[in-house]
Amino acid sequence: MSKYEIPFLTAVVQAFGQRFAITRQAAFNYLHTHKGLAFLIEFYDVEHLQSMDETIDDLLVVCQQNGGSLA
Repeated sequence: MSKYEIPFLTAVVQAFGQRFAITRQAAFNYLHTHKGLAFLIEFYDVEHLQSMDETIDDLLVVCQQNGGSLA
């Protein structure tokens, strides 16, 4: 993991929580449980170039495909 990925992941978790009005801890747990964090790590090279809204939209799709139900 590069030194740039951790701040990116932190920012995404924070923004995800704000978008869905949940705590950072709840956002982290949701993204971890439904494989959103793994997706962000695997596709960091693409995701970090998108807007935060696009990244969160992508996460939502991935998490829903893995049993998540936020929306």
